[in-house]
Amino acid sequence: MTDDTADTAPGPADTAPAMPDRLSTDPASPYFNAELLERGVGIRFKGVEKNNVEEYCVSEGWVRLSVGKALDRKGKPMTMKLQGKVEPYLRDEPAEG
Repeated sequence: MTDDTADTAPGPADTAPAMPDRLSTDPASPYFNAELLERGVGIRFKGVEKNNVEEYCVSEGWVRLSVGKALDRKGKPMTMKLQGKVEPYLRDEPAEG
């Protein structure tokens, strides 16, 4: 028998909260998470930092970007869906000590 609990001390990477597979900035969306958005979420799409991401999904590999200042008939930003590698991360890590 092997002991699976041997020497698995949490490291610095284990203490950070896991980023969700899908996240949206729209409060009406079921994927909206206010606490996480307040901390600041950054998105790297195809290796490039994006600042206009409205929603993303890592497992499906897409981002929804706002397009200019145009609004749809319901008052929400016009968006464009792009396919590619999505890498979410937290912008401001909590201060140590």
